[in-house]
Amino acid sequence: MQNFIRDISLAPSGEDKILWAWRNMPLLRDIEAAFAAEKPFAGLKIALSIHLEAKTACLCRTLAAGGAEMYITGSNPLSTQDDVAAALAAGGLHVYALHGCTGEEYDACIRRVVEAGPDIIIDDGGDIIHMLHASFPEIEARVLGGCEETTTGILRLRAMDAAGQLRFPMIAVNDADCKHLFDNRYGTGQSVFDGIDRTTNLVVAGKTVVVAGYGWCGKGVAMRAKGLGARVIVTEVDPVKAIEAVMDGFSVMPMTQAAPLGDLFITVTGNCDVVGEKAFLKMKDGAVLCNAGHFDVEVNVKRLSEIAVEQKQMKPNIRGYRLADGRWLYVLAEGRLVNLAAGDGHPVEIMDMSFAIQALSARHIALNRGALPPRLTAVPREIDEAVAQKKLLTMGVAIDALTDEQRAYLHKT
Repeated sequence: MQNFIRDISLAPSGEDKILWAWRNMPLLRDIEAAFAAEKPFAGLKIALSIHLEAKTACLCRTLAAGGAEMYITGSNPLSTQDDVAAALAAGGLHVYALHGCTGEEYDACIRRVVEAGPDIIIDDGGDIIHMLHASFPEIEARVLGGCEETTTGILRLRAMDAAGQLRFPMIAVNDADCKHLFDNRYGTGQSVFDGIDRTTNLVVAGKTVVVAGYGWCGKGVAMRAKGLGARVIVTEVDPVKAIEAVMDGFSVMPMTQAAPLGDLFITVTGNCDVVGEKAFLKMKDGAVLCNAGHFDVEVNVKRLSEIAVEQKQMKPNIRGYRLADGRWLYVLAEGRLVNLAAGDGHPVEIMDMSFAIQALSARHIALNRGALPPRLTAVPREIDEAVAQKKLLTMGVAIDALTDEQRAYLHKT
C-alpha cells in the first residue's frame, strides 16, 4: 500500500530529529543490536499506532531491525510530526499519518494498518484494537497478540476482557513499573508544562492550577505545578487517591468549587466531561483549559463552543471562547493532548524506558506465539527488571544485591 504522508521532501528534517532522539536512547540502541542479530520478528507484520514523533520513530526502526515489516500510523490527529513521518517513509517503512488530519483521514490511516493484516499490534489508546474487533474479524483471527501503551487504552481493554470480547492476548505495557512509574509521572509532569509554556508564554508561579485526576499522570502534573510555584488544587472521584493528594500537600475539592479559583485547568483522567458547562459558568475571566488525557473529551469543548457567543483563534494552539457575560476562556490544542499537540511529548530518556518495555513485550509475543491466552496480561516481571537494570547502568548507578543468607532469610517460613 502506498504511503499516506504530507510531503516526502520533509524527510531530512525528520531524520535530524530522529538522530537526536536516538543519541539519547541507550536502551533502545542496545535492544536494536540484539534484535538485529536475533531477528525475533522475521516474517511478521507489526501494526503500530503511537504518537508519531522522533522517539516513536526510534521504536519503529528498532522493531524493523528485528525483522518486522512495519505499518505505522499516529494515535492523535495533532501529534504526528510530518517530517518524522516522511523520514520513516523514506527509510522504506509503511507510514500513514498526517498532522492536522480530519477525523475521516485519521480513521482511514488506522484502517490501512489494520488491512495490512498485522501479526502483532502496538497500540496507544486502543484505536487499532477497537477497529479490528468491530470490523475485521477475519484479520483479528490471525493476530498473535499486542501491547497497549497508555492508561486510556488499558481501560478499554479491561472492559473488553471483562466482557469476554478480547480475541487475542494483549500485554498491559502501561502497567509495567518501568512504564507508569516514570513515563506517566515524570514524563507527563514535564511534558505537559513544556507544551503549556511554549504555547501560552505565561508564568506558572503564583497561579492556581487545578489538576483533574490524581493517578500517576495527575501526580506528575501536580508535582511539577507545585515545583513551578503554583498553588495546586486536585479534583478526584476516587476517595483513596483524594486522601493521597491531601497528604501530598494539595487542596482537594469538587470541580464546581475549584472552577472559580483556577487560573489553569489540566485534565488527566481518561474520562469525558470532566470540565463541563457547570464549571465553565463559574470560571474567572482568562482561565486557561487544557487536557493531558488521551482523547479530546475531558474538557467539553463541544459544549463550550455551544454556549460561547464568540470564538477567536488567539494564536497557534490557543482558541478563545467568549461567554454571554463577557468572560473569555481559552482552550489549548483543541482539548487534545497538550504535551504532544502543542509540544514534543515526553522527554527522550523517559520514552527510552517505555519503548524498551514495548519492544521486549512484542518480542515476548513473537517468541510465545500460540502459548498466551486471549486475555489482558501483565508485562513479565523479568522484562521490567531487565529494563530497570539497563537504565541504572546508563545512569552510572550501582545497587546492592541480596546475599545467599539474606535471600534465605526472606524465604524462611
